[in-house]
Amino acid sequence: MRELSIRLRKLRNRAILVVLLMVFAGYLSKSTQQTDLAIVKAKGRLVMLTLPGPTTYFEDGRGKNGFDYLLAKAFADSLGVELEVKVVPTLRRLLLSVGGPQGDFAAANLVKTAVRDKSLSFAKPYLEVTQKLIYRGGSKRPRSLDRLEGELVVIADSSHSENLTKLKDEHPNLEWREQDNAEMSDLIRKVHDGEISYSVVDSLSYLINRHIYPKARSAMNISEPQPIAWAFPSHNDGTVLAAANAFLEDYIASGELQSLTDQLLAQTENFSASDSHRLGKLVANRLPKYEPLFRETAAEFGVDWHLLAAVAYQESHWNPKAKSPTGVRGLMMLTLGTAKEMKVENRLDAAQSMKGGAAYLLKLKARLPKRILDPDRTLFALAAYNVGFGHLEDARVLTVRNGKNPDSWEDVRTHLPLLSKKEFYSTVKYGYARGGEPVLYVDNIQYYKTYLQLYSLSRQDPVLDSEYEVDAAAPVDWDNALPSL
Repeated sequence: MRELSIRLRKLRNRAILVVLLMVFAGYLSKSTQQTDLAIVKAKGRLVMLTLPGPTTYFEDGRGKNGFDYLLAKAFADSLGVELEVKVVPTLRRLLLSVGGPQGDFAAANLVKTAVRDKSLSFAKPYLEVTQKLIYRGGSKRPRSLDRLEGELVVIADSSHSENLTKLKDEHPNLEWREQDNAEMSDLIRKVHDGEISYSVVDSLSYLINRHIYPKARSAMNISEPQPIAWAFPSHNDGTVLAAANAFLEDYIASGELQSLTDQLLAQTENFSASDSHRLGKLVANRLPKYEPLFRETAAEFGVDWHLLAAVAYQESHWNPKAKSPTGVRGLMMLTLGTAKEMKVENRLDAAQSMKGGAAYLLKLKARLPKRILDPDRTLFALAAYNVGFGHLEDARVLTVRNGKNPDSWEDVRTHLPLLSKKEFYSTVKYGYARGGEPVLYVDNIQYYKTYLQLYSLSRQDPVLDSEYEVDAAAPVDWDNALPSL
């Protein structure tokens, strides 16, 4: 009996020892386990999942861009890590990928909704948007969701479809089709082109795209303002989310978010119809300071000074201290990489910026096949200055596929906007681009150049080529003398 008791005590002591060891191991493991934020900092990389688009992420001649990208880049900088961007093809896949091995968070103008809030954790909102029903100008404007005469198309799994489902209780005849691989900018384009009758898009996307697709008009708002926020996985420890909230709070309080928003919206004005009145004021008040430099630089590089001045006006409105949200700076708005390539030491120096811009424009012209002659050659170079040479080449590839001439600007300009459509940009090398912008960019520069040539004629400028025959002694009616866009 005594021997059995001793044996039981030994078993008990061993069990206690095992339990103590397990508790100690658990404590040791917990004390040495890194937080999610510590892991991000150790890797030196924060991975953002996003969708391609003009308000989310894209690349052009100025480098990486997009509101969500710029905001996330500032967050990554605050953590002292690099931002890695992973583009996901559809909204559905984006929402399913949050918290997986692909990315740390999602930033794609995501609306925080009741449905999404059940499976995701959202950071502090940084914008508000309102849902807009859009229609094609020239057709009957709908006054109610009960009176839609045509097809309504929205993005699948979007906050728009979620809202329409709620609205259907009040409007039982409301019908719509959901498209999985759609983007808001593409739906705006389809309404503009008349491919679909209606769509629902966010107010920010509409504001950014309305100058590119002016026939897409706002019919009505169909929601109250909704918060836009970054989405994080709900199953993580919350340390990266907490860091994001702290960053956003400081970024908003400092006024930097407002500045970024203002610059984003100001960029849309660069692609609106040319404003003769504003141009006229700056020709009178600002151009005289830089005109001698334009003439000198143009003579050095063998280009027309009116063209060089037109590019500078489009880029910066002749402001040598201009700066974009992406860090592009100066009179000719050079990226840091382009400035180094063109041996520009100070982008804010007007003379250096002008020479760098002229040299870069000529370099783009030189990269084109020799068989392409002017004026097409110059127009191609201008488009590449804006959208990037790779995207221009993609548009030329699409032009060939469609049986058109890739060496003709008139043919290529009709294919550049296709780079905003997934069925096309997914088949070429450099992917998504705001393809409508370089077309307007080139149109604007041609407009500005013509304006400046007429301005020179009005002063009886002896340097001007005699391409335009007008009475130089007569006052010029600028609004009627210029070609319409």
